[in-house]
Amino acid sequence: MKNFMMRLLAAKNYNTNLDDVALAILRVFIGLTMAFSHGLGKLPPNEMLIGGVAGMGFPAPELFAWLAALAEFAGGLLLAVGLLTRPAALTVIITMLVAVFGVHAADSFQQKEMALLYLFTALFFLLHGAGRWSLDHFITKKK
Repeated sequence: MKNFMMRLLAAKNYNTNLDDVALAILRVFIGLTMAFSHGLGKLPPNEMLIGGVAGMGFPAPELFAWLAALAEFAGGLLLAVGLLTRPAALTVIITMLVAVFGVHAADSFQQKEMALLYLFTALFFLLHGAGRWSLDHFITKKK
């Protein structure tokens, strides 16, 4: 019982298969949610999105609207499968920084919360990587 309680309460990472499962579940959920709940609806960028990007002062608003939509959709898909995870996470981070400090700058915390959750989850994957259950690991593992 004591060993169980120590494992339950310990902050130490035991690097078990369960850790790999948990990381993969988080990565797949965040990636697919980003892609299909946020990115897909922005493709192709409509006039409202392009106008919002222009209103924030970005040059070439149509280009930046495409980049934001692709960062959310393609970046989310790449995160989900764990391919080019760190670059994909970086595109999501940049897009979410614009969402938090640009689009939702004057909004309440509740309206910024979703963008902040994606921002910090993407930051986690930027720093940590995709984990062992990913295409990145499969491609780069030593034989």
